[in-house]
Amino acid sequence: MAKTETIRSMLSEGKGRISVGRAEEVAALVIAHPEKLDRLMECMWDNDAGVTNRAAHAMERVTRDDMTTFAWRLAPWKTSLLGLLQEASENKLRWHLALVIPRLSLDGQECRRAASALQAWFDDGSSIVKTMVMQGLADLTHQDPSMVPEVLDFLRILSRTGTPAMRARGRMLLLKLESKAAKS
Repeated sequence: MAKTETIRSMLSEGKGRISVGRAEEVAALVIAHPEKLDRLMECMWDNDAGVTNRAAHAMERVTRDDMTTFAWRLAPWKTSLLGLLQEASENKLRWHLALVIPRLSLDGQECRRAASALQAWFDDGSSIVKTMVMQGLADLTHQDPSMVPEVLDFLRILSRTGTPAMRARGRMLLLKLESKAAKS
């Protein structure tokens, strides 16, 4: 990264709103320099939808492998991210938030708030958003096991009626959650 190059300027590179651009490079930079996380987080609310979507992509990548390094750094952003979950309208932002939010340390009320926002996205026209919502809801049950019966109901329906990707993801998630429910 050149001295004058910022995370925002890196994320502004890309064609249109759906291009990944340099998001992977930004993720690698933040992973190597966790103190830069705040700069990435600020881009999640950028006026440019392309920057916002690429920031969400980078954030998902950052939180995917090593949440222990970033858990305390993300804590101050939790309320804002839960708010963004309520407001998000871009498909790419939605599907990345569906994966990132369950990685935060949430209490029962926050889990239910996140689940409610995610369930509202089942009306979204994007099958990838719906598929990632399925994953996000299943992931939320790790923090709030009381959600398992309701999430199982959603997964059972979508694994029969959804797109091929939704049915495949649903089968995988059902195996894990039904096994978890049987042990409880």
